[in-house]
Amino acid sequence: MDSFKGTPDMFGVSAAEGSNPPFQPLAERVRPRSIDDMRGQEHLLGPEGPLRKFLSGGQFPSMIFWGPPGSGKTTLAELSAATLGLRFETLSAIDSGVKDVRRALEHAASARARGERTILFIDEIHRFNKAQQDTLLHAIEQGVVVLIGATTENPSFEVNAALLSRMQVYVLNPLSADDIASLMQRAIEIDPLFTGRKVDIEDPDFLLRFAGGDARKALNALEAAMSLVPEGDGPVQLTASIFERALQHRAPIYDKGGAVHYDTISAFIKSLRGSDPDAALFWLARMIEGGEDPKFIARRLVIFASEDVGNADPYAITLAVSVFQAVSMIGLPEARINLAQGVTYLASCAKSNAAYEGINEALAESKSLQDLPIPMHLCNAPTKLMKQQGYGANYRYPHSFPGHFVEERYFPEGMESKTYYRPTEEGREKFLAERLRSLWKNRY
Repeated sequence: MDSFKGTPDMFGVSAAEGSNPPFQPLAERVRPRSIDDMRGQEHLLGPEGPLRKFLSGGQFPSMIFWGPPGSGKTTLAELSAATLGLRFETLSAIDSGVKDVRRALEHAASARARGERTILFIDEIHRFNKAQQDTLLHAIEQGVVVLIGATTENPSFEVNAALLSRMQVYVLNPLSADDIASLMQRAIEIDPLFTGRKVDIEDPDFLLRFAGGDARKALNALEAAMSLVPEGDGPVQLTASIFERALQHRAPIYDKGGAVHYDTISAFIKSLRGSDPDAALFWLARMIEGGEDPKFIARRLVIFASEDVGNADPYAITLAVSVFQAVSMIGLPEARINLAQGVTYLASCAKSNAAYEGINEALAESKSLQDLPIPMHLCNAPTKLMKQQGYGANYRYPHSFPGHFVEERYFPEGMESKTYYRPTEEGREKFLAERLRSLWKNRY
Protein backbone atom coordinates (compact mmCIF):
# COMPACT_ATOMS: atom_id res chain seq x y z
CA MET A 1 0.00 0.00 0.00
CA ASP A 2 0.99 3.59 -0.54
CA SER A 3 1.62 5.55 2.64
CA PHE A 4 -0.42 8.57 3.62
CA LYS A 5 0.86 10.94 6.30
CA GLY A 6 -1.64 12.42 8.76
CA THR A 7 -1.46 15.85 10.33
CA PRO A 8 0.18 15.94 13.76
CA ASP A 9 -2.87 17.23 15.58
CA MET A 10 -5.77 15.39 13.98
CA PHE A 11 -6.76 13.91 17.32
CA GLY A 12 -6.03 17.11 19.22
CA VAL A 13 -2.67 15.82 20.49
CA SER A 14 0.73 15.02 19.07
CA ALA A 15 0.61 12.19 16.57
CA ALA A 16 3.68 10.49 18.03
CA GLU A 17 2.94 6.91 18.94
CA GLY A 18 1.84 6.60 22.55
CA SER A 19 1.56 10.33 23.11
CA ASN A 20 -2.14 10.41 24.04
CA PRO A 21 -3.07 11.33 27.62
CA PRO A 22 -3.01 8.22 29.83
CA PHE A 23 -6.60 8.72 31.01
CA GLN A 24 -7.91 7.99 27.52
CA PRO A 25 -9.11 4.42 26.92
CA LEU A 26 -6.61 2.16 25.23
CA ALA A 27 -8.76 1.99 22.09
CA GLU A 28 -8.43 5.77 21.74
CA ARG A 29 -4.73 5.87 22.55
CA VAL A 30 -3.80 3.39 19.85
CA ARG A 31 -6.09 4.57 17.09
CA PRO A 32 -4.36 4.15 13.71
CA ARG A 33 -2.36 7.24 12.70
CA SER A 34 -2.30 6.49 9.00
CA ILE A 35 -4.32 4.57 6.46
CA ASP A 36 -1.63 1.90 6.42
CA ASP A 37 -2.19 1.31 10.14
CA MET A 38 -5.83 0.36 9.45
CA ARG A 39 -6.77 -3.29 9.60
CA GLY A 40 -9.55 -4.88 7.59
CA GLN A 41 -11.70 -3.23 4.90
CA GLU A 42 -9.36 -4.33 2.13
CA HIS A 43 -12.24 -3.97 -0.33
CA LEU A 44 -12.16 -0.22 0.37
CA LEU A 45 -8.53 0.43 1.29
CA GLY A 46 -6.64 -2.11 -0.81
CA PRO A 47 -4.64 -1.05 -3.88
CA GLU A 48 -7.78 -0.99 -6.02
CA GLY A 49 -10.17 0.08 -3.26
CA PRO A 50 -12.31 3.15 -3.97
CA LEU A 51 -11.34 5.00 -0.78
CA ARG A 52 -7.64 4.58 -1.48
CA LYS A 53 -8.23 5.87 -5.01
CA PHE A 54 -10.08 8.91 -3.66
CA LEU A 55 -7.32 9.68 -1.18
CA SER A 56 -4.59 9.20 -3.77
CA GLY A 57 -6.39 11.56 -6.13
CA GLY A 58 -7.03 14.20 -3.51
CA GLN A 59 -10.79 14.07 -4.02
CA PHE A 60 -13.38 12.76 -1.61
CA PRO A 61 -17.15 12.62 -2.25
CA SER A 62 -19.76 12.71 0.48
CA MET A 63 -20.41 9.20 1.72
CA ILE A 64 -21.94 6.96 4.35
CA PHE A 65 -19.98 4.30 6.20
CA TRP A 66 -22.34 1.46 7.08
CA GLY A 67 -20.91 -1.15 9.40
CA PRO A 68 -21.02 -2.73 12.86
CA PRO A 69 -19.49 -1.13 15.97
CA GLY A 70 -15.71 -1.21 16.11
CA SER A 71 -15.20 -1.70 12.36
CA GLY A 72 -13.32 1.60 11.95
CA LYS A 73 -15.94 4.08 10.73
CA THR A 74 -14.83 7.01 12.91
CA THR A 75 -11.14 6.27 12.49
CA LEU A 76 -11.47 6.08 8.72
CA ALA A 77 -13.27 9.43 8.63
CA GLU A 78 -10.58 11.09 10.76
CA LEU A 79 -7.77 9.63 8.73
CA SER A 80 -9.41 10.70 5.49
CA ALA A 81 -9.54 14.31 6.70
CA ALA A 82 -5.95 14.16 7.91
CA THR A 83 -4.72 12.58 4.68
CA LEU A 84 -6.34 15.27 2.55
CA GLY A 85 -5.43 18.09 4.94
CA LEU A 86 -9.07 19.09 5.47
CA ARG A 87 -10.76 20.56 8.52
CA PHE A 88 -12.50 17.88 10.51
CA GLU A 89 -15.65 18.66 12.42
CA THR A 90 -17.71 16.02 14.13
CA LEU A 91 -21.24 15.73 15.47
CA SER A 92 -23.08 12.89 17.14
CA ALA A 93 -26.67 12.49 16.01
CA ILE A 94 -27.49 11.17 19.48
CA ASP A 95 -27.14 14.55 21.17
CA SER A 96 -27.10 17.08 18.29
CA GLY A 97 -30.04 18.99 16.87
CA VAL A 98 -30.75 21.25 13.89
CA LYS A 99 -29.02 24.19 15.61
CA ASP A 100 -25.85 22.16 16.05
CA VAL A 101 -25.89 21.16 12.39
CA ARG A 102 -26.42 24.74 11.22
CA ARG A 103 -23.63 25.98 13.48
CA ALA A 104 -21.26 23.38 12.04
CA LEU A 105 -22.25 24.39 8.52
CA GLU A 106 -21.67 28.06 9.32
CA HIS A 107 -18.17 27.23 10.57
CA ALA A 108 -17.55 25.28 7.38
CA ALA A 109 -18.79 28.17 5.23
CA SER A 110 -16.46 30.59 7.04
CA ALA A 111 -13.58 28.17 6.56
CA ARG A 112 -14.36 27.88 2.85
CA ALA A 113 -14.17 31.66 2.57
CA ARG A 114 -10.61 31.34 3.93
CA GLY A 115 -9.82 28.67 1.37
CA GLU A 116 -10.25 25.67 3.68
CA ARG A 117 -12.42 22.63 2.97
CA THR A 118 -14.24 20.75 5.72
CA ILE A 119 -15.20 17.15 6.32
CA LEU A 120 -18.26 17.06 8.56
CA PHE A 121 -18.53 13.69 10.25
CA ILE A 122 -21.90 12.75 11.74
CA ASP A 123 -21.86 9.64 13.89
CA GLU A 124 -25.06 7.58 14.15
CA ILE A 125 -26.54 9.62 11.29
CA HIS A 126 -29.54 7.28 11.16
CA ARG A 127 -30.76 8.89 14.39
CA PHE A 128 -31.34 12.25 12.67
CA ASN A 129 -34.96 12.87 11.73
CA LYS A 130 -35.99 14.04 8.26
CA ALA A 131 -35.79 17.75 9.15
CA GLN A 132 -32.28 17.34 10.54
CA GLN A 133 -31.17 15.40 7.47
CA ASP A 134 -32.72 17.98 5.14
CA THR A 135 -30.56 20.76 6.62
CA LEU A 136 -27.53 19.03 5.08
CA LEU A 137 -28.77 18.87 1.48
CA HIS A 138 -27.87 22.39 0.35
CA ALA A 139 -24.44 22.29 2.01
CA ILE A 140 -23.54 19.07 0.17
CA GLU A 141 -24.79 20.38 -3.19
CA GLN A 142 -22.89 23.67 -2.79
CA GLY A 143 -19.70 21.96 -1.62
CA VAL A 144 -19.74 23.68 1.76
CA VAL A 145 -18.84 20.35 3.36
CA VAL A 146 -17.87 16.86 2.44
CA LEU A 147 -20.28 14.87 4.58
CA ILE A 148 -19.34 11.51 6.06
CA GLY A 149 -22.11 9.77 7.94
CA ALA A 150 -21.60 6.66 10.04
CA THR A 151 -24.37 4.20 10.79
CA THR A 152 -24.86 0.70 12.10
CA GLU A 153 -28.30 0.54 10.45
CA ASN A 154 -29.22 -0.05 6.82
CA PRO A 155 -29.15 3.47 5.31
CA SER A 156 -31.75 2.47 2.73
CA PHE A 157 -34.28 2.42 5.56
CA GLU A 158 -32.86 5.03 7.95
CA VAL A 159 -31.55 7.83 5.69
CA ASN A 160 -34.02 9.78 3.57
CA ALA A 161 -33.86 9.33 -0.20
CA ALA A 162 -32.92 12.95 -0.96
CA LEU A 163 -29.81 12.78 1.23
CA LEU A 164 -28.95 9.22 0.16
CA SER A 165 -28.99 10.23 -3.52
CA ARG A 166 -26.20 12.74 -2.85
CA MET A 167 -23.90 10.28 -1.09
CA GLN A 168 -22.02 7.08 -1.80
CA VAL A 169 -22.63 4.17 0.57
CA TYR A 170 -19.70 1.98 1.57
CA VAL A 171 -20.10 -1.13 3.72
CA LEU A 172 -17.52 -1.81 6.43
CA ASN A 173 -17.24 -5.45 7.49
CA PRO A 174 -16.62 -6.77 11.01
CA LEU A 175 -12.89 -7.21 11.53
CA SER A 176 -11.56 -10.74 11.13
CA ALA A 177 -9.85 -12.61 13.95
CA ASP A 178 -6.48 -11.90 12.29
CA ASP A 179 -7.28 -8.18 12.08
CA ILE A 180 -8.21 -8.04 15.77
CA ALA A 181 -5.11 -10.01 16.77
CA SER A 182 -2.92 -7.65 14.74
CA LEU A 183 -4.45 -4.58 16.41
CA MET A 184 -3.92 -6.06 19.87
CA GLN A 185 -0.30 -6.85 19.07
CA ARG A 186 0.21 -3.30 17.84
CA ALA A 187 -1.29 -1.95 21.07
CA ILE A 188 1.07 -4.11 23.14
CA GLU A 189 4.04 -2.83 21.14
CA ILE A 190 3.29 0.91 21.24
CA ASP A 191 1.21 1.78 24.31
CA PRO A 192 2.86 2.81 27.61
CA LEU A 193 0.56 0.43 29.49
CA PHE A 194 2.69 -2.44 28.22
CA THR A 195 6.09 -0.73 28.11
CA GLY A 196 8.90 -3.02 29.19
CA ARG A 197 6.61 -5.97 29.80
CA LYS A 198 6.32 -9.17 27.83
CA VAL A 199 2.61 -9.81 27.47
CA ASP A 200 1.26 -13.21 26.50
CA ILE A 201 -2.45 -13.78 25.93
CA GLU A 202 -2.99 -17.41 26.90
CA ASP A 203 -6.38 -17.87 25.24
CA PRO A 204 -6.67 -15.37 22.38
CA ASP A 205 -9.64 -17.25 20.93
CA PHE A 206 -11.76 -16.35 23.96
CA LEU A 207 -10.94 -12.67 23.55
CA LEU A 208 -11.57 -12.79 19.80
CA ARG A 209 -14.93 -14.47 20.33
CA PHE A 210 -15.83 -11.92 22.98
CA ALA A 211 -14.95 -9.06 20.62
CA GLY A 212 -17.04 -10.42 17.76
CA GLY A 213 -15.22 -8.37 15.11
CA ASP A 214 -15.28 -5.17 17.21
CA ALA A 215 -11.77 -3.71 17.58
CA ARG A 216 -12.80 -1.29 20.31
CA LYS A 217 -14.36 -4.07 22.36
CA ALA A 218 -11.21 -6.20 22.09
CA LEU A 219 -8.86 -3.38 23.09
CA ASN A 220 -11.04 -2.31 26.01
CA ALA A 221 -11.11 -5.93 27.19
CA LEU A 222 -7.32 -6.09 26.95
CA GLU A 223 -6.99 -2.94 29.03
CA ALA A 224 -9.49 -4.20 31.61
CA ALA A 225 -7.52 -7.44 31.99
CA MET A 226 -4.25 -5.54 32.44
CA SER A 227 -5.83 -3.56 35.29
CA LEU A 228 -5.97 -6.81 37.30
CA VAL A 229 -2.29 -7.59 36.74
CA PRO A 230 0.12 -6.51 39.52
CA GLU A 231 2.33 -3.59 38.56
CA GLY A 232 5.94 -4.27 37.74
CA ASP A 233 8.18 -5.02 34.81
CA GLY A 234 7.93 -8.80 34.76
CA PRO A 235 6.22 -10.89 32.08
CA VAL A 236 2.42 -10.87 32.03
CA GLN A 237 0.32 -13.97 31.41
CA LEU A 238 -3.25 -12.96 30.56
CA THR A 239 -5.23 -16.12 31.22
CA ALA A 240 -8.86 -16.85 30.45
CA SER A 241 -9.65 -16.55 34.18
CA ILE A 242 -8.22 -13.00 34.24
CA PHE A 243 -10.37 -12.01 31.30
CA GLU A 244 -13.40 -13.65 32.92
CA ARG A 245 -12.88 -11.63 36.11
CA ALA A 246 -12.20 -8.40 34.23
CA LEU A 247 -15.14 -8.74 31.87
CA GLN A 248 -17.52 -10.67 34.13
CA HIS A 249 -18.03 -12.88 31.14
CA ARG A 250 -17.44 -16.62 31.38
CA ALA A 251 -15.50 -18.20 28.55
CA PRO A 252 -17.89 -20.66 26.87
CA ILE A 253 -16.76 -24.27 26.55
CA TYR A 254 -17.07 -24.21 22.80
CA ASP A 255 -14.44 -24.94 20.18
CA LYS A 256 -15.58 -24.00 16.70
CA GLY A 257 -13.20 -26.50 15.16
CA GLY A 258 -13.43 -29.35 17.69
CA ALA A 259 -15.72 -32.07 18.93
CA VAL A 260 -17.90 -29.71 20.96
CA HIS A 261 -18.71 -27.79 17.76
CA TYR A 262 -19.98 -30.92 16.00
CA ASP A 263 -21.76 -32.24 19.08
CA THR A 264 -23.55 -28.93 19.58
CA ILE A 265 -24.75 -28.60 16.00
CA SER A 266 -25.86 -32.24 16.20
CA ALA A 267 -27.90 -31.55 19.34
CA PHE A 268 -29.33 -28.46 17.64
CA ILE A 269 -30.44 -30.31 14.49
CA LYS A 270 -31.86 -33.21 16.47
CA SER A 271 -33.88 -30.79 18.61
CA LEU A 272 -35.28 -29.21 15.43
CA ARG A 273 -36.07 -32.64 14.00
CA GLY A 274 -37.72 -33.63 17.26
CA SER A 275 -40.02 -30.58 17.12
CA ASP A 276 -38.69 -29.09 20.36
CA PRO A 277 -38.32 -25.32 19.75
CA ASP A 278 -37.22 -24.65 23.33
CA ALA A 279 -34.28 -27.05 23.23
CA ALA A 280 -33.38 -25.79 19.76
CA LEU A 281 -33.29 -22.21 21.08
CA PHE A 282 -31.03 -23.29 23.92
CA TRP A 283 -28.49 -24.85 21.52
CA LEU A 284 -28.79 -21.82 19.26
CA ALA A 285 -27.96 -19.56 22.21
CA ARG A 286 -24.98 -21.71 23.16
CA MET A 287 -23.60 -21.50 19.63
CA ILE A 288 -24.06 -17.73 19.50
CA GLU A 289 -22.40 -17.29 22.89
CA GLY A 290 -19.57 -19.52 21.73
CA GLY A 291 -18.85 -17.28 18.76
CA GLU A 292 -20.22 -19.57 16.07
CA ASP A 293 -20.52 -18.00 12.60
CA PRO A 294 -24.23 -17.09 12.28
CA LYS A 295 -24.10 -17.87 8.56
CA PHE A 296 -23.06 -21.43 9.39
CA ILE A 297 -26.16 -21.79 11.56
CA ALA A 298 -28.37 -20.22 8.88
CA ARG A 299 -26.98 -22.58 6.21
CA ARG A 300 -27.85 -25.55 8.38
CA LEU A 301 -31.41 -24.23 8.66
CA VAL A 302 -31.69 -24.09 4.86
CA ILE A 303 -30.51 -27.71 4.62
CA PHE A 304 -32.85 -28.79 7.42
CA ALA A 305 -35.84 -27.14 5.74
CA SER A 306 -35.54 -29.54 2.80
CA GLU A 307 -34.06 -32.58 4.53
CA ASP A 308 -36.40 -32.79 7.52
CA VAL A 309 -39.42 -30.62 6.69
CA GLY A 310 -39.66 -30.97 2.94
CA ASN A 311 -43.13 -30.91 1.43
CA ALA A 312 -44.85 -31.29 4.77
CA ASP A 313 -44.46 -27.50 4.83
CA PRO A 314 -43.20 -26.13 1.48
CA TYR A 315 -42.96 -22.63 3.02
CA ALA A 316 -40.15 -23.81 5.31
CA ILE A 317 -37.45 -23.55 2.63
CA THR A 318 -38.62 -20.03 1.73
CA LEU A 319 -38.39 -18.94 5.36
CA ALA A 320 -34.99 -20.58 5.84
CA VAL A 321 -33.53 -18.86 2.78
CA SER A 322 -34.98 -15.55 3.96
CA VAL A 323 -33.36 -16.06 7.36
CA PHE A 324 -30.01 -16.74 5.69
CA GLN A 325 -30.31 -13.55 3.62
CA ALA A 326 -31.27 -11.53 6.69
CA VAL A 327 -28.33 -12.90 8.70
CA SER A 328 -25.98 -12.09 5.81
CA MET A 329 -27.22 -8.50 5.65
CA ILE A 330 -27.49 -7.73 9.34
CA GLY A 331 -24.98 -9.77 11.32
CA LEU A 332 -24.88 -10.25 15.06
CA PRO A 333 -26.15 -9.25 17.54
CA GLU A 334 -29.44 -8.38 15.77
CA ALA A 335 -29.30 -11.47 13.53
CA ARG A 336 -30.00 -13.63 16.59
CA ILE A 337 -33.64 -12.50 16.21
CA ASN A 338 -33.81 -13.72 12.60
CA LEU A 339 -32.21 -17.00 13.59
CA ALA A 340 -34.65 -17.42 16.48
CA GLN A 341 -37.62 -16.91 14.15
CA GLY A 342 -36.33 -19.52 11.73
CA VAL A 343 -35.46 -21.99 14.49
CA THR A 344 -38.80 -21.79 16.25
CA TYR A 345 -40.78 -22.14 13.01
CA LEU A 346 -38.76 -25.06 11.67
CA ALA A 347 -38.90 -26.85 15.02
CA SER A 348 -42.66 -26.35 15.30
CA CYS A 349 -43.86 -27.17 11.78
CA ALA A 350 -44.79 -30.57 10.30
CA LYS A 351 -41.89 -32.82 9.30
CA SER A 352 -41.12 -35.12 6.39
CA ASN A 353 -37.87 -36.53 5.07
CA ALA A 354 -39.54 -38.16 2.06
CA ALA A 355 -37.83 -35.92 -0.51
CA TYR A 356 -34.44 -36.51 1.15
CA GLU A 357 -34.92 -40.27 1.27
CA GLY A 358 -36.20 -40.26 -2.30
CA ILE A 359 -33.16 -38.57 -3.84
CA ASN A 360 -30.78 -40.76 -1.84
CA GLU A 361 -32.47 -43.91 -3.10
CA ALA A 362 -32.60 -42.64 -6.69
CA LEU A 363 -28.92 -41.67 -6.60
CA ALA A 364 -27.92 -45.08 -5.27
CA GLU A 365 -29.84 -46.89 -8.03
CA SER A 366 -28.97 -44.58 -10.91
CA LYS A 367 -25.27 -45.45 -10.61
CA SER A 368 -25.93 -48.96 -11.90
CA LEU A 369 -28.44 -47.87 -14.55
CA GLN A 370 -26.53 -45.10 -16.32
CA ASP A 371 -26.55 -46.89 -19.67
CA LEU A 372 -30.30 -47.41 -20.00
CA PRO A 373 -31.52 -45.38 -23.00
CA ILE A 374 -33.96 -42.49 -22.82
CA PRO A 375 -37.28 -43.42 -24.50
CA MET A 376 -37.69 -41.71 -27.88
CA HIS A 377 -40.99 -40.09 -26.92
CA LEU A 378 -39.20 -38.24 -24.11
CA CYS A 379 -36.35 -36.96 -26.29
CA ASN A 380 -36.12 -33.42 -27.58
CA ALA A 381 -36.60 -32.81 -31.30
CA PRO A 382 -35.26 -29.34 -32.11
CA THR A 383 -34.55 -30.09 -35.82
CA LYS A 384 -36.56 -31.47 -38.72
CA LEU A 385 -34.13 -34.36 -39.19
CA MET A 386 -34.49 -35.43 -35.57
CA LYS A 387 -38.26 -35.39 -35.89
CA GLN A 388 -37.98 -37.58 -38.99
CA GLN A 389 -35.86 -40.02 -36.98
CA GLY A 390 -38.56 -40.33 -34.34
CA TYR A 391 -37.28 -38.05 -31.62
CA GLY A 392 -40.24 -36.94 -29.51
CA ALA A 393 -42.66 -39.07 -31.49
CA ASN A 394 -45.90 -40.12 -29.78
CA TYR A 395 -45.26 -37.89 -26.79
CA ARG A 396 -48.57 -37.11 -25.10
CA TYR A 397 -48.80 -33.57 -23.75
CA PRO A 398 -50.42 -33.75 -20.27
CA HIS A 399 -52.13 -30.37 -20.57
CA SER A 400 -54.13 -31.68 -23.53
CA PHE A 401 -55.86 -34.25 -21.34
CA PRO A 402 -58.55 -33.97 -18.64
CA GLY A 403 -57.08 -33.05 -15.27
CA HIS A 404 -53.82 -32.13 -17.06
CA PHE A 405 -52.65 -35.71 -16.68
CA VAL A 406 -52.19 -38.78 -18.85
CA GLU A 407 -50.60 -42.01 -17.71
CA GLU A 408 -47.26 -42.30 -19.49
CA ARG A 409 -43.89 -44.02 -19.13
CA TYR A 410 -41.16 -41.63 -17.97
CA PHE A 411 -38.50 -44.11 -16.83
CA PRO A 412 -35.61 -45.34 -19.05
CA GLU A 413 -36.12 -48.14 -21.54
CA GLY A 414 -35.78 -51.51 -19.86
CA MET A 415 -36.47 -50.23 -16.34
CA GLU A 416 -39.66 -50.89 -14.45
CA SER A 417 -41.41 -47.93 -12.85
CA LYS A 418 -40.33 -47.53 -9.25
CA THR A 419 -41.33 -45.49 -6.22
CA TYR A 420 -38.65 -43.26 -4.73
CA TYR A 421 -40.78 -40.50 -3.31
CA ARG A 422 -43.11 -41.76 -0.60
CA PRO A 423 -45.02 -38.75 0.73
CA THR A 424 -46.11 -38.91 4.33
CA GLU A 425 -49.44 -37.98 5.83
CA GLU A 426 -47.90 -34.94 7.57
CA GLY A 427 -48.90 -31.36 6.86
CA ARG A 428 -49.23 -30.29 3.23
CA GLU A 429 -47.58 -33.50 2.06
CA LYS A 430 -50.77 -35.37 2.87
CA PHE A 431 -52.47 -33.66 -0.08
CA LEU A 432 -49.58 -34.58 -2.38
CA ALA A 433 -49.90 -38.20 -1.28
CA GLU A 434 -53.63 -38.23 -2.02
CA ARG A 435 -53.10 -36.75 -5.49
CA LEU A 436 -50.32 -39.16 -6.42
CA ARG A 437 -52.44 -42.14 -5.27
CA SER A 438 -55.28 -40.95 -7.49
CA LEU A 439 -52.96 -40.57 -10.53
CA TRP A 440 -50.60 -43.54 -10.24
CA LYS A 441 -52.94 -46.21 -8.85
CA ASN A 442 -50.56 -49.09 -9.59
CA ARG A 443 -47.58 -47.41 -7.95
CA TYR A 444 -48.97 -45.60 -4.89
